[in-house]
Amino acid sequence: MGPADLQQAVQLLKGNYLNPEALNEAELNRAMLSGLLTRLSGGAILLPDRATENSEATNPFSGELLDGHIGYLRLGALTPGSLQAMDAKLQEFNGKKADAIVIDLRAGPATNDFALAAEFAKRFSPKGKLLFSLRKGSAKQERTFGSDRDPAFQGLMIVLTDGDTAGPAEAIAGVLRLYNKALLIGQSTAGRAVEFSDLPLNGGKFLRVAVAEAVLPENQPLFPSGLKPDVPVEMSAAEKRTVFAQSLAGGMAPFIFESERPHLNEAALLAGRNPEIESLEPAQRRARAAEKPQARDAVLQRAIDVVTSLSIYQHR
Repeated sequence: MGPADLQQAVQLLKGNYLNPEALNEAELNRAMLSGLLTRLSGGAILLPDRATENSEATNPFSGELLDGHIGYLRLGALTPGSLQAMDAKLQEFNGKKADAIVIDLRAGPATNDFALAAEFAKRFSPKGKLLFSLRKGSAKQERTFGSDRDPAFQGLMIVLTDGDTAGPAEAIAGVLRLYNKALLIGQSTAGRAVEFSDLPLNGGKFLRVAVAEAVLPENQPLFPSGLKPDVPVEMSAAEKRTVFAQSLAGGMAPFIFESERPHLNEAALLAGRNPEIESLEPAQRRARAAEKPQARDAVLQRAIDVVTSLSIYQHR
């Protein structure tokens, strides 16, 4: 609809609608703001008060070695503390000859700290490369972030993403895909790789407005479409939260690896026994008695499967 038709349609509504009070100036402004917030695809958000960012305590860093050769890093909140913890884990992985790494960006709350995000990305990017730019559209201002160090890990890399991968975490995912050919597994990212400014309103609310966007080299935008996974895998947010919470005590292995059961062999066949069936019976009884089945991380499981398949192929 063109500008003239748009203006005419509003005037016709105001002059003919059965309830004129529904179209007074305040209601029209309310409708305009609601429509703008929808159309701006997350680039503007109305907040009841100044939101506090999720801290490191509620989104902790986690790292471990899976299957003896796959490093797993769940970055959590992007803080200096989690960066230091990641550096220590990378050193440990290198000492244990890890040949693949899985970087989990599904637990990183969106922040405004793109400089810190660049520090995370540097650990995996070639020295001297442009990582991303933070660009303000109206003033044509641009801040660039590059890598000034050698990567701390070189090898097969997989990045896990979903709708909670937002802001600086999306920039990290984009950089790793660009320079490390990292596979993205999971679901599409949030499409909010922007720097926000919280503007106070007189009534106490805040209008959070995107004032700059992160752009990858060669003008590859991240906002508002985000990044789509190379290998889509569905997993509910509730199940993911359950897995992450329970894994803090015992690690991620119980949520991706099943315990091996005995197999039918020649001795058992001669004795008229089947260890496979016998081993399953107690498990089936426990499963029927249990109120809830064991949670599984289908996204991480797929990543481990991909690493295993590629490892088998490369060693042929």
